[in-house]
Amino acid sequence: MLDPRTIAVLERQYPQIAADPDLLHECATFGSLIRLPKGHNICHEGDRCSHLALLTLGSARVFKLAESGREITLYRIEPGECCILTASCMLSGRDFPANASAESEVEAVVLPETQVHRWMNSSESWRRFLWNLLAVRLGEVIGLVEEVAFRRIDQRLGEYLTNLAGEKGGVIQATHSQIAADLGTSREVVSRVLKDFEMRGLLRLARGRIELEDPRTLRTGLGSL
Repeated sequence: MLDPRTIAVLERQYPQIAADPDLLHECATFGSLIRLPKGHNICHEGDRCSHLALLTLGSARVFKLAESGREITLYRIEPGECCILTASCMLSGRDFPANASAESEVEAVVLPETQVHRWMNSSESWRRFLWNLLAVRLGEVIGLVEEVAFRRIDQRLGEYLTNLAGEKGGVIQATHSQIAADLGTSREVVSRVLKDFEMRGLLRLARGRIELEDPRTLRTGLGSL
């Protein structure tokens, strides 16, 4: 049984669930609150999915890991969301096809598989919540495939950096390996392109830090360079 504070957070962050008082009550009755530290491995490829987590704090990353060690980020889970891959595995009886880890300290309400199945049959609000999230995630993954397949890495990296800098005031705290995982390429490729950007005067590099000097060209002008 969830405590009143967690129920209030759930009600605020999950309006589609809160719209059904019976569903919200059952989430509070059958749910359990968990806390995970930053870097915790939440799920590995091939794991069986027995619980679905509704994130209430922090961020988690879902990614594929190649035998070579390269990673590609499929999507991130933020408060107000669950892992749609976990839900689909529960409903289909399949094992988890990716990996998931906590990017920061995470709090989540975990719900048992039996309830997820039951709500699919009994709650329109629950079905709407999952289908809407599925549509968003499918669009993101299709966009990722288009990015990887059809756009040059320098254009993708330039746009990625300016998007991050918009949130962080022109300075990005990230390693080359972290950037490579998000873009689905190798650290060596990212390092090479970043060095090229630095030689053009578009940015400055330091250990674990990137400062943008010419965000406009990084975002819009790389195609002509």
